[in-house]
Amino acid sequence: MPLVIQNSSSNPGLNLTLLSIPHSLLLQIGTVSILLLLTVEKATGKTLVALGEKSEELFRGDRLPILNFPPDDHKLNQS
Repeated sequence: MPLVIQNSSSNPGLNLTLLSIPHSLLLQIGTVSILLLLTVEKATGKTLVALGEKSEELFRGDRLPILNFPPDDHKLNQS
């Protein structure tokens, strides 16, 4: 039975036919993308909370005109 010997290269990493990417670069890209994703998620959460507060202010009704309704006894007298 012949022995199979694997040749280990001196440059560890993802080795494609024309492109060799070291492990450290892949780790750096993955780390930066995860940190960026967490930062964007936190900013999006704060933005959505602020948007919700602004919509509550809009629909609260402080800026709506006051409508003058006749008193209830006026309706009863007309019937």
